[in-house]
Amino acid sequence: MPARADFTRALLRASGASTLAASARHLAQVGVPVFPCQPRGKRPLTTRGFHDATTDIGRVEVWWSRTPEANLGVPTGAVSGMVVVDVDVHGPVDGRQAFARAERAGLVDGWGLLVETPTGGLHAYFAATAGVEQRSWQAARAGVDFRGDGGYIIVSPSVRILGGVPIRYEVVNVGDQPAAALDSRRLRDFLDPRPGPVVRQGRGLVRLADVNRLAFWVAGRGEGERNRGLFWAACRLAESDVSASDALDVLSAAASQAGLGEREIATTVRSAYRIAHPAPEAGGPGLGGGAWFERANAPNPGMGGRRL
Repeated sequence: MPARADFTRALLRASGASTLAASARHLAQVGVPVFPCQPRGKRPLTTRGFHDATTDIGRVEVWWSRTPEANLGVPTGAVSGMVVVDVDVHGPVDGRQAFARAERAGLVDGWGLLVETPTGGLHAYFAATAGVEQRSWQAARAGVDFRGDGGYIIVSPSVRILGGVPIRYEVVNVGDQPAAALDSRRLRDFLDPRPGPVVRQGRGLVRLADVNRLAFWVAGRGEGERNRGLFWAACRLAESDVSASDALDVLSAAASQAGLGEREIATTVRSAYRIAHPAPEAGGPGLGGGAWFERANAPNPGMGGRRL
C-alpha cells in the first residue's frame, strides 16, 4: 500500500499531465495501480475490470497506446491505499446536502483531496485504514456512495461527455495535512441507519414494531441497495426464528415498493434463509425451495392475522 501522502501527490501531478496516457504512466510509476475505462465513460475496458489494475509500466503503455483517450480507473481500498466518499448529484437526489450534514457531524474530516465530478458531484479522498477491510457501500437515498475494497473510481484528468459537452474531473481542493483515515462504518450508520436488532418474544414471534421498522426500511431502499437491504432484513427475521413464509409475506410489499420484482424478492428471501439456516432438516418448515417459495406468485395477504 502506498504511503498516506503518496496518492494525493500522485493524483495532483497526474491531473496536470498533458495526456491521459501520461497520467496513467505517472500513477503506475509511483505505485498507484491503474486500468483503462471507456473513453468519456466509466465502464472498464479490461476483461476483469478493476481486478486487472496494475503498476506494470509496459502493460499500462500498451493499454493507452491502443486507446489513447481511455479514462483512468483506480481501484479503491487496500490495493491503492485510498478510499473515496462519492457524492452524487442525480435528478432529485443531491448528495451534497448529506455530505454537508456528515461534515457538520465531524464524520468526513481529514480528506486529502476534493475532486469535482462532471455531474456536479464530489469525490473526497481519504487514506485506507491499514489492516482493516473497508467494503464499498451505497446510501442511495442520501446520494452518497463509499468506494473502498471491491470498488474503483474514475480519476482526474478523465473526461465525461454530458449534453454533448466534454467535462473533466477537476481537483478543486487539497487538504492541509496528509489524508487521514475514515470511519466508513460510522459514516454509513449516520447516512443510512439500519433498524436495531429484532427482539424475539417467543419461538416464531417477534415484536410487531420491529417487523414494521424492518419493512419500512426495506421499502426505502434505493436502486443499487434494494436487493442487499432485503437480504439483510430477511436474515434478521431468519435469525429470530420467523418462518420463511411469514418473512416473505411481511417483506414482499415493502420490497415491491422499493422496486423489486416478485421472483427476485422470493429468491432473495430464500437465499437469506439458506445462509441463516445452512443445514435444515429435510422437509423443515419455511426452508429451501418448498411451497413457501411458490407463495411469491400468490396475492400478498398482508399483515392481517399474522402472529408476529
